[in-house]
Amino acid sequence: MLFYLTTLALAKFLKEDPPTVDEEEQDTQKTAAVDAWNHSDFLCKNYILNGLDNALYNVYFQVKMTKELWESLDKKYRSEDAGLKKFIVGRFLDFKMIDSKSIMAQVQELQVILQEIHSEGMNLSDSFQVAAMIEKLSPMWKDFKNYLKHKRKEMNLENLIVRLRIEEDNRASERKAGKSNFEARANLVEQNTSKKREHQGNGPKKGKAKKFKGNCYNCGKPNHLARDCREKKGNQKNSRDQANITEDEKLSNNMSDLMLSAVVFEANLVDNPKEW
Repeated sequence: MLFYLTTLALAKFLKEDPPTVDEEEQDTQKTAAVDAWNHSDFLCKNYILNGLDNALYNVYFQVKMTKELWESLDKKYRSEDAGLKKFIVGRFLDFKMIDSKSIMAQVQELQVILQEIHSEGMNLSDSFQVAAMIEKLSPMWKDFKNYLKHKRKEMNLENLIVRLRIEEDNRASERKAGKSNFEARANLVEQNTSKKREHQGNGPKKGKAKKFKGNCYNCGKPNHLARDCREKKGNQKNSRDQANITEDEKLSNNMSDLMLSAVVFEANLVDNPKEW
């Protein structure tokens, strides 16, 4: 409102008293000056009333002069400003950084509180602001906090904020690299586990094959095939022996037949020496 009235060249009426003219004086210029002042004061007062809330307008519309209106409003809000100062100081003292939020976001919140303290006329030295911001760092920043506390070289608030930003970026990159390594290891373990499950899953399937309900062609016993028969090798050997015996019998029979033929041939030669 003060800025608005200044642009309208009416801010001087907030502190000026109205000019006085004696009744005996009939100077036209003075009378015109008083009328002009009253008109400008009327405009300034109504500009202020127009900017108030309706409830406040009903309280202050009966005030006759701008200076009186401005002083009453100033007293009202100055008392609120005094309470506001205490509230801002309480916010600054209670402010603590936490690990779940970004450090730079919390630094910006603290800067806003410090700026409000300065705007209320409570000036804080730069070294005090730096020490307070270091002290309010979160528990995960304990090592970096101790490092900053033991630094002998003084630094201003801007340098501290730059250091905090660099440190936060480095920590974010380290977490990202560690996360990628962890994911690679997790994928490797998962692949090995899936392979083991596949091997374990194939084992029981082989053992759950359906049993053969017929009789074996090899040994005649039930519930197995001839290819799985335990007596297969022995039977093959016996069959080979039987085959050899059969071959021997055939050879002996052929030999006996030849011998018999030779005997008959010789007998024929003896009985008929002149004939074939």
